[in-house]
Amino acid sequence: MNILDFDYELPEERIAQLPVEPRDSSRLMVLHPKDHTIEHHHFHQLGEFLEKGDVLIFNDTRVIPARLIGARENTGGKVEIFLLRQMDKHQWEALVKPGKKVRVGSIIRFSEELVCEIIDHTDFGGRIVRFIYDGVFEEILDRLGSMPLPPYIHEKLEDQERYQTIYSRVKGSAAAPTAGLHFTERLMERLRSKGIQFGFITLHVGLGTFRPVHVETIEDHVMHREFYSVPAETAKLIQRARNDGRRVVAVGTTSIRTLEASAMRTGNVEAGSGWTDIFIYPGYQFNVVDAVVTNFHLPQSTLIMLISAFAGREFTLAAYRTAVEEQYRFFSFGDAMLIRSRE
Repeated sequence: MNILDFDYELPEERIAQLPVEPRDSSRLMVLHPKDHTIEHHHFHQLGEFLEKGDVLIFNDTRVIPARLIGARENTGGKVEIFLLRQMDKHQWEALVKPGKKVRVGSIIRFSEELVCEIIDHTDFGGRIVRFIYDGVFEEILDRLGSMPLPPYIHEKLEDQERYQTIYSRVKGSAAAPTAGLHFTERLMERLRSKGIQFGFITLHVGLGTFRPVHVETIEDHVMHREFYSVPAETAKLIQRARNDGRRVVAVGTTSIRTLEASAMRTGNVEAGSGWTDIFIYPGYQFNVVDAVVTNFHLPQSTLIMLISAFAGREFTLAAYRTAVEEQYRFFSFGDAMLIRSRE
């Protein structure tokens, strides 16, 4: 398939710059793939489209302050280090700007307590960096790092917790699993009282989720690996639901990728942790996920390809065109859609 098969026109003013308050007051587009119909609602009405016994699967990863600004020791030139994945106590995979000027062996100083050395290149254009520090790295990062908001967000975010889900728990992501940003304690309690069950997985969002596709033929794109974990209790919860004929509803593309990656070997979600580079695009046969809560994604991205695999490419793009016409808000702080069961 061609990359242009997943393109659409988006006016810049439709890109949400700030989150709405409260979280669940965002709009909700409800897609019915079986009959290709669309409804318009608000996120706090989500429970009206879920049934008792449905299992919602959330990604409980927590965003770290992954952006560090330092200076090259020999020239004083400004350098940005964007942390992607921790490899051991001192080494990380990272993106570096300006990459061409920061060579292997370069020393970057962030403060008196934190320095890093560029020690190698990666196969995706990034770098391996080794940090030298006194104290606890996580505490230093909390002081010196900043929240890695996407480049299309230009407004300053006053409350950094608005780029975290309310159930975020496991530190490690370079970006938020944004479909979960719409949930509030009030909404989750309302869903619980309806008999909807919750399960949690972890996928640390890294380059694999938001790396641009630079190839013309999408089958040639290679995903970057991301770490995931599925607790035993979540695997059992999903298996019981499937045995009973109840739906598994994934909150966000990261939850979809985790569940489908975990089920690749046997067709059933398996407890455990590992690394996944699963790339889901039209033609993929889903093993686990019956319905999806998601945001609106960038044109030509692997995320809109995943959603197209679930709802159908033509219907997905038609829904996106409708969202533009109806003035929905797009991307990380934008509105959401619920894609109901495909069968």
